[in-house]
Amino acid sequence: MLTETEIPLRPCAYRVLRYTPNLVRDEWLNIGVLVYDPATGERRLRLIEEESEYARVRRLHPGADESLLRALRDDIENRFATASMLFPPGADGKSNVESDWLKLLAKWDDTLSNVLQLAPQKGTYAVDLDSETERLYGDQVAVSRPAGRPGVPDSRSALRSYCAQVFRQARVWDRLQRGVRAEEFTFPGDPMRLDFAYRRNGTRGFVQTISVSRAPADAKLLAYTVGRIREKIDSSEFTAVTDVALAAENERHRFVSETLRDAGVESVPVEAFAVWTAKLRPMIQ
Repeated sequence: MLTETEIPLRPCAYRVLRYTPNLVRDEWLNIGVLVYDPATGERRLRLIEEESEYARVRRLHPGADESLLRALRDDIENRFATASMLFPPGADGKSNVESDWLKLLAKWDDTLSNVLQLAPQKGTYAVDLDSETERLYGDQVAVSRPAGRPGVPDSRSALRSYCAQVFRQARVWDRLQRGVRAEEFTFPGDPMRLDFAYRRNGTRGFVQTISVSRAPADAKLLAYTVGRIREKIDSSEFTAVTDVALAAENERHRFVSETLRDAGVESVPVEAFAVWTAKLRPMIQ
């Protein structure tokens, strides 16, 4: 049995996605990272999504095309998903969906606009693609923040990474959906994604992280989305993982708490999430 230090590492590759609004000046800003296994075609894509990240783009490039950036992830994923239609099948008459997108990646400069570029490919070793994607995103793209409470994640990306770690340790990671598009339940073009989803006993559950310290208004976005989901799914349940325990005497906390309660969303502070996951684990299908 392998110990933690003996877990085999898999060779992977990654490319940083750059936003270059002014080609003449050759100035760019890292806005995402693509991590993949060249042998299997398995991939992970992470792009900026928090308001603080878009604010950083606006500060550095006031004329940035923000609508393009917000639609970028879906556009890239759609291109990759339909890549098999662009290339002829192999000798056996079949296309390889897992690797055809890599052929598209080889022609990347011809498929993206001039302001979007990929940095040269680099290699890395990873225990799994998800954790390596989070690490590389933190190193290459994420906005540097002043230290918060020691050991406590307080941004949505940090909360999501922590939740992913808990799910892996509970061995339910492979039974979850990640990054579920809200437009499936709301309307085309909705950029929101739900962090995690699961199924148990005929019920579809959703888990969304909310940084009460940084973006309490996200509770309203979640409440709206919950309402639309319930219109389309007969049996559903929702959990919001917050960076702080919601205190009734705090006005901001009370706003978030009451918004979630009225929408029928259970709130779980991040420090209690591991216990919550342990209770849910036997029921996840």
